[in-house]
Amino acid sequence: MLCGVGLYASVFMLRKAMRAERGELSEPSVVQTPRAKLFGGIPNAAIGALYYPALGVGIWIAAAPWSLGLLLVAALLAAGTSVALARSLLVVTRMPCVYCWTSHVVNWTLAFVLLATFLKLSYWQ
Repeated sequence: MLCGVGLYASVFMLRKAMRAERGELSEPSVVQTPRAKLFGGIPNAAIGALYYPALGVGIWIAAAPWSLGLLLVAALLAAGTSVALARSLLVVTRMPCVYCWTSHVVNWTLAFVLLATFLKLSYWQ
């Protein structure tokens, strides 16, 4: 469910980024800032649109502890990126973005849930 919420927010922001590139936005938006493309000029929202479905599928098929560990690493990287982006929203950009905050909360929650699951499984094995 969390991956679905994250996917929705990512697709919404990706569509907004595409509209911004075409000059169709009438108001300033976070998608127009340099922080909206942290990795190689790719919109963060595009990465999220790939990440959330991949993580959702991975969670369903992860059987071995090592596979859950890989998912945990991915979730921790996403959560760390969200910390940096949340700080940027508060300190640098100073723009409201409900969809951004939704993604950040989803990332932090996914990382917490995967960490708790990983620790629980590791404890019993």
